[in-house]
Amino acid sequence: MAKSILVTGGAGYIGSHTALQLLLGGYNVVVVDNLDNSSEIALQRVKELAGEFASNLAFHKVDLRDRTAVENVFSSTKFDAVIHFAGLKAVGESVQKPLLYYNNNIIGTINLLEVMAAHGCKTLVFSSSATVYGWPKEVPCTEEFPLSAANPYGRTKLFIEEICRDIQHGDAEWKIILLRYFNPVGAHSSGHIGEDPRGIPNNLMPFVQQVAVGRRPHLTVYGNDYKTKDGTGVRDYIHVVDLADGHIAALKKLFAADVGCEVYNLGTGKGTTVLEMVAAFEKASEKKIPLVMAGRRPGDAEVVYASTEKAERELNWKANYGIEEMCRDQWNWASKNPYGYGSPDNKD
Repeated sequence: MAKSILVTGGAGYIGSHTALQLLLGGYNVVVVDNLDNSSEIALQRVKELAGEFASNLAFHKVDLRDRTAVENVFSSTKFDAVIHFAGLKAVGESVQKPLLYYNNNIIGTINLLEVMAAHGCKTLVFSSSATVYGWPKEVPCTEEFPLSAANPYGRTKLFIEEICRDIQHGDAEWKIILLRYFNPVGAHSSGHIGEDPRGIPNNLMPFVQQVAVGRRPHLTVYGNDYKTKDGTGVRDYIHVVDLADGHIAALKKLFAADVGCEVYNLGTGKGTTVLEMVAAFEKASEKKIPLVMAGRRPGDAEVVYASTEKAERELNWKANYGIEEMCRDQWNWASKNPYGYGSPDNKD
């Protein structure tokens, strides 16, 4: 019998790519998403890409804060596990609107966990983030590093991690894997699904992509006086398909072993500067990206990249794609979908 997986936030960037990899891996997938920051078109395209497995995908428009709606989903399907992506994720917005973030991310998660427990589904993969390391004093970041968060968004991830550790400690039937992502980029190689942020992007690559397709005049680089090889910040960029496969590796581990509550970094283990990433994108797209240098942003760390040894050892997973493939696939998506899933008139 194929296992049934609930994917919260499954219409979003990472969620849609993971839903596709799950379908191709023979799982039944039910997506819940409130479509606040995502598009149902992504799921239509996931179905097209899934081919013969398309009928194994179901979608419910649900906000996790709506307890009754979440109950209804669990009443209609018996789930073997949940992958929990749903959440707001813009750092700047979280600083401006902390209550919105705490309400959406934490209350939504508590509802989900309570309904899971009530229905006897106690197997969870949680989408956490490298933001829980705050400003790491050294690199690479290992899973044992002290945790701290520098903004309300990061704190919601950290609090949810703590909630997961607490519920597993209180009830040994829970099996939970927390995945701390580094910087997801790229898109499915078909160019049919990819990242489609609303408004002004918060992350480097969607911004670069919008400059390349002519939606924005230039890329602002924050900080070019860091102690790095070219003065710009260093991050660990990971291809979204590698990231999706990391979730399947985590599920397999949960189904095969007594896990407790474990945490894994998902990254490449390599740092890349902003200017290296821009150069790789220029090469892939054959477009010049005009740059404007600006001061450092408050709260930005200088160098952050992952230690991936634990995931390689225990999940039997490692990233396969380098920045060339990330930029190639990102450009393929951007050039086919310059306005994401929308059209020029409804995008700013």
